Amino acid sequence: MVPWDLRNNSQGTATVPNPGKRTAPATTANDFPPGSVLGFLADRSQLDFEVDFYQRVLIKAPRFAEVLRVQAGNLTTKGRLQDGLTVDKQLVAARPSDPTAHYNLACRYALLKQPDLAFGSLKRAIELGYRDFRFMEEDHDLESIRKDPRFRALVKQYRRK
Repeated sequence: MVPWDLRNNSQGTATVPNPGKRTAPATTANDFPPGSVLGFLADRSQLDFEVDFYQRVLIKAPRFAEVLRVQAGNLTTKGRLQDGLTVDKQLVAARPSDPTAHYNLACRYALLKQPDLAFGSLKRAIELGYRDFRFMEEDHDLESIRKDPRFRALVKQYRRK
């Protein structure tokens, strides 16, 4: 595919398309035979593809931390919070001293309205070195526990250190 139409327009100058715009496909339906693997893949969203792909990777390598992180985020985006909890727990098991893994687990518990577990994981994340208190105070995932007095006490206790 040629990125620019170098043919002359009516003023005799070359036309350059808007670089931020993608051209639309010629048809709305895919051009693959019904029932074909390529047709199936073409009809799926990128997110659905990634969830399935990473799930297959995790079957072969269940402690692959980078894939666990991405998969947990994808499952959250899809609204599959309980499945994401399973993945976050796997990540903490694979990386027990990773403060971000514990922070993400705390966020998951907060999203699932499990404040006691959320505070336990959040405290562990901070003990392990998580120190982005400004982000913590604005993170929408922690909305369900932010007004709990334990949240302010935890932030106050560790922010001084």
